[in-house]
Order: sequence, then C-alpha cells, then structure tokens
Amino acid sequence: MQLNLPNPHAAACRYPLLPPRSSQRFAYAAQSPVLRGEQVRIDDGRELHLRPIAASDVAAMQRCFTRLSPEVIRRRFLHPMSVLPDSMAQRLCRIDPELESAYVLMDESVSPAEMRGVGRIYVDKATDSAEFSVLVEQDWTHHGLGAFLMQRLVDDCLRRNLGELWGYVLMENRPMLNLCRELGFRQRLIPDEPGTELISLQL
Repeated sequence: MQLNLPNPHAAACRYPLLPPRSSQRFAYAAQSPVLRGEQVRIDDGRELHLRPIAASDVAAMQRCFTRLSPEVIRRRFLHPMSVLPDSMAQRLCRIDPELESAYVLMDESVSPAEMRGVGRIYVDKATDSAEFSVLVEQDWTHHGLGAFLMQRLVDDCLRRNLGELWGYVLMENRPMLNLCRELGFRQRLIPDEPGTELISLQL
C-alpha cells in the first residue's frame, strides 16, 4: 500500500494525513511539489504555504521561537533555551544544500508571514543517512502537519538515495514517539543518554 501524496496541481491539500502502518513504507515522489512551493489546507480550514527555507526567514524563525513553550523548546533542542540567538537563527536559515534540507510552513494570512512549522535533515554522507528534526507550533498541532513534514523529509532522503533517516527524541516526548512509531520508525534506548531514544527508519 502506498502513502497517498498530495496532487501538486491542486489548489490546496486537505489533512490530516493517514500515516501507513508500521509495516509499510513511504512512497517515492519523483518530483516533490515542495520544491516549487505548495499550499496546505488543514481540516479546520486554515492554510499554510510549504516551501524551502530561505536566508530571509531569520526574523520569522525568531518570532516563532518566542511562541514556543519552555517544554516544547526543551523537547526540540534537548535542553532549555530562553532565546534563539541571532547566530543560531542565521545558521538554521542559511543551509548548505549539499548536506541539508529544510522546509517551512508559512502562515501568509498575517503580515508579516509567520512560521508555523519547520522540518529539516542533516546528511551524513559517511553513513548514507540523515538526522531529522520536526517542529510544529502548538496552536497548529493535531492536524497531521508533523506527519506531513516527515513525509516531505523522507521524499528528500529518497531523492538523495540515502538509506536511513534517524533522530534523537526524549522519552517524555510521547507525541513525536507515537508519530514515528505509526510511520514505521524503530526505537531503541541510548545507554549513555538516559531519557533519550534513537529512532530510525530504513528507506
């Protein structure tokens, strides 16, 4: 069974996604619409624009950070942070396309446009794999956007001919662990990092 991908010619895509069972694989998208930008309409009617991250997104990323709870920040960055420093925001927005991909969900119903979610991978050519991270703003969770971003990251890994997608997740981050389990990721504890699991998906 294939995971249904949005029609790139449609004006908008309706979510939440229905992820495949753990025994099923992601479908390969020969040319993902994210490369050109893509409108996403979630089940409550709100719309977001998915596109690759840009160097000009620094301010939007920092504003997004201010709307995150301390708990979400700790789960995402694996340690507490009170602010997103300019240097880190610049680094996150100015990626090396040979080794990274990052996609943002932008809310263009407000001005300036606000960043509501971001998914990215860091490629390790030595191991033919990529580390992922996914973040969705609290007010936009529970609509399938996490699965949507993860699917786009998997598409990117497949285009790069990578063999594995992996990431570190705190054991208390049950929503992310549950999502990854539904999408077929395997989980294992890290002996040297109590409270943290390594999750991985063979591609």
